[in-house]
Amino acid sequence: MDEKTSVSDKTMTMVDKYNIESAEKLANEAQVLPIAEATPIYEQLLQLFPTAAKFWKQYVEAHMAVNNDDAIKQIFSRCLLNCLQVPLWRCYIRFIRKVNDKKGTEGQEETRKAFDFMLNYVGTDIASGPVWMEYISFLKSLPAVHAQEESHRMTVVRKVYQRAIITPTHHVEQLWKDYENFENSVSRQLAKGLISEYQPQYNSARAVYRERKKYFDEIDWNMLAVPPTGSHKEELQWMAWKKLLSFEKGNPQRIDTASSNKRVIFTYEQCLMYMYHYPDIWYDYATWHAKGGSIDAAIKVFQRSLKALPDSAMLRYAYAELEESRGAIQAAKKIYENLLGDGDNATALAHIQFIRFLRRTEGVEAARKYFLDARKSPTCTYHVYVAYASVAFCLDKDPKMAHNVFEAGLKRFMHEPVYILEYADFLTRLNDDQNIRALFERALSSLPLEDSVEVWKRFVQFEQTYGDLASMRKVEQRRKEAFGEDETAASESSLQDVVSRYSFMDLWPCSSNDLDNLSRQEWLAKNMNKKVEKSIMLNGMTLIDKGPIASISTTPSKVVYPDTSKMLIYDPKHNNPGTGAGTNAFDEILKATPATVVAFLANLPAVDGQSGKTGIPSQLPGGPAPATSELSGSNKSHPVQNGLSNKPTGRKQYGKRKELDRQEDDDTASVQSQPLPRDAFRIRQYQKARATSTSQTGSVSYGSALSGDLSGSTG
Repeated sequence: MDEKTSVSDKTMTMVDKYNIESAEKLANEAQVLPIAEATPIYEQLLQLFPTAAKFWKQYVEAHMAVNNDDAIKQIFSRCLLNCLQVPLWRCYIRFIRKVNDKKGTEGQEETRKAFDFMLNYVGTDIASGPVWMEYISFLKSLPAVHAQEESHRMTVVRKVYQRAIITPTHHVEQLWKDYENFENSVSRQLAKGLISEYQPQYNSARAVYRERKKYFDEIDWNMLAVPPTGSHKEELQWMAWKKLLSFEKGNPQRIDTASSNKRVIFTYEQCLMYMYHYPDIWYDYATWHAKGGSIDAAIKVFQRSLKALPDSAMLRYAYAELEESRGAIQAAKKIYENLLGDGDNATALAHIQFIRFLRRTEGVEAARKYFLDARKSPTCTYHVYVAYASVAFCLDKDPKMAHNVFEAGLKRFMHEPVYILEYADFLTRLNDDQNIRALFERALSSLPLEDSVEVWKRFVQFEQTYGDLASMRKVEQRRKEAFGEDETAASESSLQDVVSRYSFMDLWPCSSNDLDNLSRQEWLAKNMNKKVEKSIMLNGMTLIDKGPIASISTTPSKVVYPDTSKMLIYDPKHNNPGTGAGTNAFDEILKATPATVVAFLANLPAVDGQSGKTGIPSQLPGGPAPATSELSGSNKSHPVQNGLSNKPTGRKQYGKRKELDRQEDDDTASVQSQPLPRDAFRIRQYQKARATSTSQTGSVSYGSALSGDLSGSTG
């Protein structure tokens, strides 16, 4: 008794009724209970999971264990056609064979009909191979007294074999071998012709099986049907079923249309065992039937879908649409009425769609009459008024009725900005500018400030489009004053106001950059007095520390910005402790340079005026360099902004073309920003570039780019 109470409590205290772990646990516990105690547990589980074939199988086997034939038949009648799973159907055939085992010829015939019934529903299943084998074995075991009966039995067996070998199943190859043996045992001469006739169909079935198996392997056949939660596993299963359905619809085996459609139907039915709570699967199934011309089958699918998902308005509208499209107006109307219920719990959308349906099917008066009733419903919102006014204006061509509807709604929904804007749009289409202005004035006088933003915006747009210059300026000023600007600032017109007045749709009197700048300037103007404290003048550039207004982004997320007040400007002339790193790196490069290259560089003429500030030696080791004469030329110095050194000097013997090429390189990037070179020639140039070019004898300037013509002597 305690155990029974414990299990019952568990069934009543399931927090999540679709909790799979709890359901599995209850099912396992029910297996060890007496059938009387297990029955309410199974019934509760199957009420939640009506397509769970494994629960049905456990339930029926529990009754089979106590030979409760009446209960078994009732259970099979409830589950077989909705659960097309081979293990459950094999359980059914075991029961049928057990019941008819001792009934002689009559029982054998009943069993044969049961096999045909089963294969008609699950014979195309990829796992139905054992069912075909069992049926063939049963047929071979039937007694045959006369030769005519034997011949008839062989004919029946042959037909079953021929159906089995063209069905893509796991056992198709084994069935083919059995069929060959069967034909050869009957007649070798006849077997050769029959085997050659069915060989291509068997090859096609085997090829399709291999392709089909790839899709079946992606499906979880132990999954329970639960409402979608958006989990990754559920999405994978949904995609796997979609792929399988698409594969079957393509008729990969190129069989006749009726057989192909039968396989698609079977696949949809199996899919719904696991995707039972997915409205899109139900809808696809119904529309597939409708496109194929099977309207009655589509209607049955919709009816089943509403039993599975009674709260799905989408499926109800789709079902009503199907009925209306085939001219069954009363059937469609009944669907809408069921959706509305008693009216108190109906949604505003249901009222609107029923009004439109009545206007389409029964005319103006029917729609008007229902609107008058719907407006009394507690679920009637401003949407219903807007929808019916649109119907009266656009379909009934009755602007007076539409105007009256909007006015009646205004008494109830003056606090709804969206309703005000819809009413304004309607008056705009009537070209009733006087009433539009009156509407805006009435609305703005009653709406709270936070709800009036869009109404003010529309009012300004209306005046900018249809008003004169004085009226648009006046409304713009009133809006500014309403949102907190002082009278003096509100009276001043900004360039933003000009842009707003003279834009149209996606056409603007300025570029996108100008628009961005104006928006930025407007924001800065509103916040210029908020902690803008200091500016730093460095090398002719101004850096402003904006503190908390460092960004004008209007995004609500919190963004962390760097503290620019702690930043230092890079100065290449500033000696810091890290300067010696360049010398060390240079020494490492010299160590890796071949001795012959070092000797060659050592014999190159030295550059006068080298400075040791940079930490790079002015002369490479390896021997004394030959003396060179001084270069005479311009002694002008050419300062570079931001503390950068002068342009690098050069030697006349390099040639004018090389000097010009090097000048272009130096002009495109600052010397200090270049990385340390790796080859010896560029090391030499790096030395020259790092030297400070002050006014001194022997300096040389790069042509007209700095100091006129290149001049000097090599002595």
